[in-house]
Amino acid sequence: MSLVRPLEAADIPAVAGLFQRVFRNSDAPPPAALATYLTRHYLEAPGCDPEIRPLVHVSGEGDISGFIGVNALPMTHAGRTLRAAICGSLMVERRGSDPMAGARLLKTFLAGPQDLSFSETASEVSAQMWTKLRGVALPQYSLDWVRIIRPSAFMLALASGRVGAARLLSPLAGLVDRRLRGKMQENDLRWSGVPESWTVKGGLKVAEIDQAGFTGLVEPLTRQFALRPDWSAEQLAHIIAEAAGKPEHGEVVLASVSTPGGAPIGAFFYHLRPGRIAQVLQILAVPGQAGPVIDCLIGDAARRGAAGLRGRTQPALLEAMLGRRIAFTHLASTVVHAREQALVAPFRAGQGFFNGLAGENWSRLVGGRFE
Repeated sequence: MSLVRPLEAADIPAVAGLFQRVFRNSDAPPPAALATYLTRHYLEAPGCDPEIRPLVHVSGEGDISGFIGVNALPMTHAGRTLRAAICGSLMVERRGSDPMAGARLLKTFLAGPQDLSFSETASEVSAQMWTKLRGVALPQYSLDWVRIIRPSAFMLALASGRVGAARLLSPLAGLVDRRLRGKMQENDLRWSGVPESWTVKGGLKVAEIDQAGFTGLVEPLTRQFALRPDWSAEQLAHIIAEAAGKPEHGEVVLASVSTPGGAPIGAFFYHLRPGRIAQVLQILAVPGQAGPVIDCLIGDAARRGAAGLRGRTQPALLEAMLGRRIAFTHLASTVVHAREQALVAPFRAGQGFFNGLAGENWSRLVGGRFE
């Protein structure tokens, strides 16, 4: 008879093999680096909670046929300390022989000791399972956003994802973009791109900072949220270091945004490969300053040669994005589950801080390579 139980260290090789077959569509043996990372990420990293653990599905034959990744996230609401659990990779093999394995994994996870459960990468099928188990989909948290900076390079970056040889046209794309952007008026708002002369009003200052500097800005720039993470310094530093360590995404850019007097009003974190679409992990801004911070991000990425920007929405940023020629698409849903509906209310109102650093996309399991 099949069963669901917590992940143990001895399960890691089998889980790595499952990950290789299900998510990477490969029958090759999983790289050793993947197993090492799974052990660190799920069993040894700062913030791991022995009571909130990943789960495995063990088939009737005794082998591991399913897995659900889980990371603990301390949070705070109205002076109350909460335990949240982030649901990451949900994978099941041989679904035909046990079609309920995925549902059992998710149901067992949601029945855990945590006060809140989240996922920001729920597929359509997964989101339906969440809602059947009294979870709630959060539309304002469930959109990916895109801003074109260099139109020819942007289209080329999309094409090269399917046809690698398209990258050979990069010099031509660069020439076309220089001519197109040079003809745009200063700060001209266009869907097709960003002008060469892009300036930010108000004399705001953008300064590149290190990981410690960014870590120090997270708490003061998120304290306006009614329900927010309550990371320890060690856990947050670990998350930022892990998020920065994705060389396949390019150079990491961490920057602060300050008033002319030096008061910080925002910060942003993204990965850059010149001529490609930069991956934005996090935008932080004090209330009322999201628009100028986004303008600073766009200008910084344009100056560094990005073809465009791509990231995940949060309600606190959505209104400012609507007026800045940013397009939106839905690829996966952010979902939340709580026994106390009062804990869901801040997210319905856009007053919960989730996605990005408080989510799954910082992990190397999302977009990372292990060869």
